[in-house]
Amino acid sequence: MIITDMRPLSMVEDEGFNRMICTFNPGYTLPSRTHFTKLMERKYEETFKEVRTVTNTNHSKLALTADIWTSVANEAYLGITCHYITDDWDMQSICLTTMPLQDRHTASNIAEWLEEVVARFEIPASKIIAIVHDNGANVVAAANILVEKHGWSSVRCTGHTLQLVINAALKHPSIEKAIGATRCLVQHFKKSELACTKLKDKQQQMATPEHSLVQDVSTRWNSTFYMISRLLEQRWPVTATLSDSSITSRGKRYLDLKPEQWSLLGELSTALKPFECATVFMSGQKYTTISAIPPLVKGLLKSTQSAAFESAPLRAFQLTATQHLQERWREETSFSDTTPNTVILATALDPRFRRLKFLSPEEVLHVQTKVQTMALAEKREMDVQQHGSCSSTSTDTPGAESGPRATLLDSLLGSDGEDEDRASEGDDVQNQVRNEVLTYFGERNIAKEQNALQWWKANRDRYPILARLAKSYLCIPGTSTPSERLFSAAGNIVSKKRASLSQEHVDMLTFLHCNAKFLKKGSE
Repeated sequence: MIITDMRPLSMVEDEGFNRMICTFNPGYTLPSRTHFTKLMERKYEETFKEVRTVTNTNHSKLALTADIWTSVANEAYLGITCHYITDDWDMQSICLTTMPLQDRHTASNIAEWLEEVVARFEIPASKIIAIVHDNGANVVAAANILVEKHGWSSVRCTGHTLQLVINAALKHPSIEKAIGATRCLVQHFKKSELACTKLKDKQQQMATPEHSLVQDVSTRWNSTFYMISRLLEQRWPVTATLSDSSITSRGKRYLDLKPEQWSLLGELSTALKPFECATVFMSGQKYTTISAIPPLVKGLLKSTQSAAFESAPLRAFQLTATQHLQERWREETSFSDTTPNTVILATALDPRFRRLKFLSPEEVLHVQTKVQTMALAEKREMDVQQHGSCSSTSTDTPGAESGPRATLLDSLLGSDGEDEDRASEGDDVQNQVRNEVLTYFGERNIAKEQNALQWWKANRDRYPILARLAKSYLCIPGTSTPSERLFSAAGNIVSKKRASLSQEHVDMLTFLHCNAKFLKKGSE
């Protein structure tokens, strides 16, 4: 119960809880908090071993997400999650840690902390394909350190980047003024119970959905979109309520928006809708998202540029959003010989987008060549894994029959037959890989609504080499949302009533809560 419902360990000492247990079973003596603490620590060790086994026995590469959070107790934590695709082609997400941080959040320290967590779970550095993170300068610098040191790809969170794009586009004075007026109006209703009651009456009279107004938060741009959309839905009940002198005194009649502001908010809601749709889609964890970034960015550009806005502020929004979309995702939407092209390669390995329509024909050819080179290396690694242990045969053992021993002269001159055999084998491998790649890219894209992972599950025998590559690339999340979600759990654990909870126990409780699937498996 403590782990599932994120209750404080101290609750076993609370008077009300003890009285309840006594009512259920008067003869039962509830163990002390120390007992439950030790039980929780033991569960943590068991689950830790389960997670370590899973991450080590998984055959494909792993991706990480990382984010830093500060609790109500003003303590900093580094949240790290791990992502991979199972043999059954299901996307899996694991909490590795909400690691308490004692030192300064410098780039070198963050890089060391990430390495420390990976080492603690005995994950080889070579098994990590990418790390997804926000746009903070220290985190970006830490990711760059790990790129240089281990070759991990650095992927910036799509959600955070969209936040920066929208924040820049909303900077127009008229838009800021309209949003500020909207906030004041919503706050007025939130603070007045009478206003809310009157609003419900007006909603019933006007046959409008009985929805409450929504207040936005500064850290989530889409909450501003929800605030605006809900206010537009409730425009007439809200206006009617504000006209009531018992709700709005003469000195506060300014709370109702001007006609031009209502019109501007309507256009703004239309402009923001595609961005909200993209944000929601990219926050999913059960399907692949990394591969959708390039087509999504191109789609946002198209919808933003093609929109016909009447007001000057929205035309300014249109221009700024377009510029930032192009600048912030330049690497993800164009092929370059000097960058890893991780996102584009993931897109190429997604059967929904493999035609790479956002690239020029020349760039598409470069990507296909790159995929073929990677597939050839993957095939050689597969052969080593399958046949490497069989390279020394029984003919090397004493007493085994063997053919004539090769003389020094034979070895110097070499054997034409052996060279031809090796060349033939090499040609066969290259032809196999080339045919697989050409056939894959020759197929039509599958429908956008289809599940890419389920397609690979059904076609892994047709494309065995590319399937291995797809498993490694498509596991990368498009956002750092998974590590942020850790802090939702941690925030419930580190409430004001539990601010004295030790940082180590915060880590353990969050780990157990987020990895409940392993806990249940161990209990059975």
